[in-house]
Amino acid sequence: MAETIDIQLKKGVLGLCVLALLARNESYSYEIASTLSDAIGMGEGTIYPLMRRMQSDGWVETRLVESSSGPSRKYYRLTKAGHEALAAQATEWRGFARAVDALLDAAPSETTQEG
Repeated sequence: MAETIDIQLKKGVLGLCVLALLARNESYSYEIASTLSDAIGMGEGTIYPLMRRMQSDGWVETRLVESSSGPSRKYYRLTKAGHEALAAQATEWRGFARAVDALLDAAPSETTQEG
């Protein structure tokens, strides 16, 4: 059961993580997926539908860049709307994380319950 919760939590914050990565600099899908895989263990397959949705929502724009090692790469960068979405989501996330932390801090530990 913990694994299911873990996966659902990761899926829930994936968009926020992508926005945060793209706020640093533009990137292409495979590079974004690799970074997220290393950071939070999310697989590559979840990135592509998210990137399409972000593009249709107007949060990212793309440009093609020729690659010497294969096909052209589609680079993504945040739009003004994407930066605004990041700011709003980051504020929501921080408030949510504080609330969860408060609940966890107030929960009795195992040693407290045994005594």
